[in-house]
Amino acid sequence: MKHSKTVFSRVARSGMGNAFHIVHRLPRGARSLPAAPSLTPEMEFRLRCVEHARRSGVTDAVVVFGRSRATIYRWCARYDPTDLRSLQPRSRRPKRTRRRQWSAEQEAAVLRLRDASPRAGKAKLRVLLAREGLVLSESGIGRILASLRTRRLLIEPHGVRVRQRRALRPYAVRVPKDKRAPTVAGALIQLDTMHLRPLPGRERRQFTAIDVVSRCAVIGIRSTATASTAAAFLDELCSRMPVPVQAIQVDGGSEFMAEFELACRQKNIALYVLPPRSPKLNGRVERLNGTVRREFWECYDGDLDLPSLQQALRNWETQYNTHRPHQALTYLTPNECLASRPVSHVSN
Repeated sequence: MKHSKTVFSRVARSGMGNAFHIVHRLPRGARSLPAAPSLTPEMEFRLRCVEHARRSGVTDAVVVFGRSRATIYRWCARYDPTDLRSLQPRSRRPKRTRRRQWSAEQEAAVLRLRDASPRAGKAKLRVLLAREGLVLSESGIGRILASLRTRRLLIEPHGVRVRQRRALRPYAVRVPKDKRAPTVAGALIQLDTMHLRPLPGRERRQFTAIDVVSRCAVIGIRSTATASTAAAFLDELCSRMPVPVQAIQVDGGSEFMAEFELACRQKNIALYVLPPRSPKLNGRVERLNGTVRREFWECYDGDLDLPSLQQALRNWETQYNTHRPHQALTYLTPNECLASRPVSHVSN
């Protein structure tokens, strides 16, 4: 059988007897495919959940993915394989929302009164509206104000922050660099107060002082922490501290101003004040506050009147200074450490 040239050309184009490749051409008008949709983590999770439910059942998908049966059924009903956007989370806005329950006249009256009194709240506006014969609830006025703010019909005045001038410290100064790490006892005493509430409605203030070098402690208790009570505690500190007090370091509390600062000046005691928000620079006394809280206040079950507390704290203070070993002192007591350290007699 003879074949025509047309048959031979068709056979050659089909690749019979020769190497060939098939070329797929896109139809006209579709020369480029759209980019694949990007899946968010939530859409990817829902896709895996729906595919698993179709393959293994909804009951198994509940166990694997930790979603309720109703949720998985709802995802399966929404899922369209040709449109992955069907897996996007839908808006949770309620179908029925609260509608405006006030009239334009009431809104205009609230806006007028608020412009006349910019700082008036909804409670006062309710009274002012009642004087004009308009009866509105406080919550309703609040919703009207919120709507006016949203539509930019009500512009609230900007608040002005008033910076208070820092109190003058005629005697207290920042601690000098050469005084920050003393090596002799008495050169620097850290002093702090601790706010205590042993019972509801019962408050006490504890004054805590510690020598940086020897760790000798002096503790007092007062009903309030004022400059006068701090000055009175300074007398106790000077009489009960086993070394001469040469300098005291305090924070910026108001109890360490005025009378207390004057008392330090009269006693020729240098007074150093810490920068704001830096309790770490008073680390010795902050640690002592925690020790007193754990070892005394959490174990104390006596009376809470000042004489009983003062006596109990004095007994604990004696035990702290003479019997309790201190880890930072290689398990020596503060008094034992004081006996082996030089004492400062040079005024700061």
